[in-house]
Amino acid sequence: MEFERRTMWEYEPVATPRMPDPVRAAAVRALLCTALALVEAVVDVLLALGHSWLSAPLLLFTVFTCVVASWSVLDVWVTRQVWNQRNGVVSSPSSAARALRRERRRRRRAARRADREPAGGRARIPRAHGV
Repeated sequence: MEFERRTMWEYEPVATPRMPDPVRAAAVRALLCTALALVEAVVDVLLALGHSWLSAPLLLFTVFTCVVASWSVLDVWVTRQVWNQRNGVVSSPSSAARALRRERRRRRRAARRADREPAGGRARIPRAHGV
């Protein structure tokens, strides 16, 4: 294919998978709120250094925006946890997960043994393999 059309962008696989859409949306909201709070804080410092009367109202608004930004960061964490629980990501202590794995293995082994047994119901005699 010598006439294959080349594109400007080449897609390369990444090591980490893309975040789910609800989590990404919450992260973008948190980033915008945090950026706004930082900009307000810088402007407030500059107004305070200039002895402006606008510094006091902006300080109150900056504190409010910082609270909203903190809440939005918490929202990212909660949204991520909810998404993981609703979409099958196992979130259990390792001991509980170990017990579930052990039970699954036990069931699989029992099913394999049942498949290997002859139709007559007679048990097979294991024989040693010589080396």
